[in-house]
Amino acid sequence: MNILITGCQGQLGNEMQLLETSYPQHRWFNTDVQELDITDQTAIEQFVAEHEIDGVVNCAGYTAVDKAEDHEQLCRLLNATAPGYLAAAAEKRGGWIIHISTDYVFDGTNHTPYVETDIPHPNSVYGCTKLAGELSVSNSCTRSMIIRTAWLYSSFGNNFVKTMIRLGKEKSELGVIFDQIGTPTYARDLASVIMTAIEKGIQPGIYHFSNEGVISWYDFAKTIHRLAGIATCHVRPLHTAEYPTPANRPHYSVLDKTKIKTVYGIEIPYWEESLKDCLEKIVEL
Repeated sequence: MNILITGCQGQLGNEMQLLETSYPQHRWFNTDVQELDITDQTAIEQFVAEHEIDGVVNCAGYTAVDKAEDHEQLCRLLNATAPGYLAAAAEKRGGWIIHISTDYVFDGTNHTPYVETDIPHPNSVYGCTKLAGELSVSNSCTRSMIIRTAWLYSSFGNNFVKTMIRLGKEKSELGVIFDQIGTPTYARDLASVIMTAIEKGIQPGIYHFSNEGVISWYDFAKTIHRLAGIATCHVRPLHTAEYPTPANRPHYSVLDKTKIKTVYGIEIPYWEESLKDCLEKIVEL
């Protein structure tokens, strides 16, 4: 197949590129804004037609959650309108699209893991635009697969893991929120399940994916420091109210992964094991 990857310079896009070498039977078209402006519908249609694209993996998006509160128009363009363009172009060729969404489509008031059939209720601009993107994609392409994920990190780009390592080396004390609960997702593991879906065949619908387990941001930070050998920084727990941000964040965003595990016959790594793997990659850099 000829497969278009958008957002190839992001965390997930970079991880996808590393795995592509294991699938030489496909032609991969890795693009970021320099190669393809996904907000330009005509450019997308021309690219998809010219390269006879069979499938799209949309890793692009506006992910600056707090800035989104002041830049709703741009956020909506990248997270809702553009995915619809990609999905429509795929549909025109009888192709498929895998679109990446987020736990932020929920308000975080649950006390049990969210399943795909739970009714979304976003309470931030970012979450609202990502939900609009889900609807845009599913309405525009019959063979659309939407994967909601959470707390994404990688050895590429800027993320919580790399920030905690940097601050842990710079500061003697650090406050991290303990009353927001979820599960980290190693982008390499997400890329791997995307490849599995491509190989086994796209089963349309919404899926949840993160690593296994449940922790707080505080626990995550403590474990990062322990595994990275950082012992000079005291990490103390903070309430969300002590660290106000422009955007609301879900207090509970654990995702139930039963559906994707059942449909694709996969096992998902425990979050700490994946964190160890990522830290090894960061050390190599």
